Amino acid sequence: MRKQILSVALAASASLGLVTTAVTTASAAPSAKSHAARVCATPSSPTVAACHAMKLTDDTGRAVSPSGRAVTPQAISGKTPADIQSAYKVAGLSAGGRTVAIVDAYGYPNAERDLGVYRSQWGLSSCTTANGCLRIINQTGGTSLPRFNSGWAGEQALDLDAVSATCPSCKIVLVQANSASLTDLGAAVNTAAKQAGVAAISNSYGGGDLADSSYGAAYNHPGIAVTASTGDNGYQGGSFPASSHYVTAVGGTSLVKDSSARGWSESAWNGAGSGCTTLNAAPSGQTSAMTSCSGRAIADVSAVADPNTGLATYAPTTQSSSSWAQYGGTSLSAPIVASVYALSGNTAGYANTLPYAHTSGLFDVTSGSNGTCASWCTAKSGWDGPTGLGTPNGTSAF
Repeated sequence: MRKQILSVALAASASLGLVTTAVTTASAAPSAKSHAARVCATPSSPTVAACHAMKLTDDTGRAVSPSGRAVTPQAISGKTPADIQSAYKVAGLSAGGRTVAIVDAYGYPNAERDLGVYRSQWGLSSCTTANGCLRIINQTGGTSLPRFNSGWAGEQALDLDAVSATCPSCKIVLVQANSASLTDLGAAVNTAAKQAGVAAISNSYGGGDLADSSYGAAYNHPGIAVTASTGDNGYQGGSFPASSHYVTAVGGTSLVKDSSARGWSESAWNGAGSGCTTLNAAPSGQTSAMTSCSGRAIADVSAVADPNTGLATYAPTTQSSSSWAQYGGTSLSAPIVASVYALSGNTAGYANTLPYAHTSGLFDVTSGSNGTCASWCTAKSGWDGPTGLGTPNGTSAF
């Protein structure tokens, strides 16, 4: 297995407490010593969502790199903010005070503390409740937060770190739903849309294939980019809310550093969700000639999701303790794309129509697949199921 090891020297800073850290990324499948574990339980009801975060572990549950090495504060594994910003050409861009809302289920008592560790590690500006960068609210906008759930807390950590990595200047509001039911999560999305300055809302979860006529109203917010993960099970058909007419469905890639002019290459991740639903209408710009789907096909766009090429994340291990691990899943790609929308500042109307009108602002992903099916499994030039139209090349497509 080919590995690339990048040693990132971070200048010591009394104010930030930074340390010199070895960061390991991988460009091939992991050895038998590591595997990607889902952090959330799979629900039995289509109207209850599962989060789409995945964590690299060994057979004992210990956080490891793709090669099976233990992840420690001295050997952090995964992509860094500099990697994400370089790969998607957003380094140096400012959100101009705009906010990304993150919607997830259940509570995460140490969210602010853990976000501080993450941002300090990579030299990012402080993002706290005290300085107004971070807000944490419940599904009705209050401050009485729901009970802790370890899997969903890991999801929240990934989302917070992914937004920070892509858009360090973005403000963040974390909205915690009472449960993983789509009714509660939808209420949280509606609350997120009412918060001042919100340009994008990231949803890193999914349930069954559901109709907008029953559940879509909560995701119908023109003028705000609403993103949703397509899932981590490969070709499965529709998954809500990614299958909603109103959202940007975000698929997933494997992202590898290389010697090309871009400096990176991408292929379709074999876990990226894709499919076709006849329950909901396609967004403007997506046609049946393009997708071979008479209704709404997913994905629209994509970003890195493969856990083996995923993000270094500081996440909870218990209600009181946290540590570094390498995370992925389309739970990573959805907040990345939401952050790119926030950086663009251009979310008028339904934001999921913008990439279809500006494909030149995307990196087309033309290799890899997520299964065997007639039309929606294999990456190719133009639109395809696992990666949609491609991945961000700056903000012009958003």
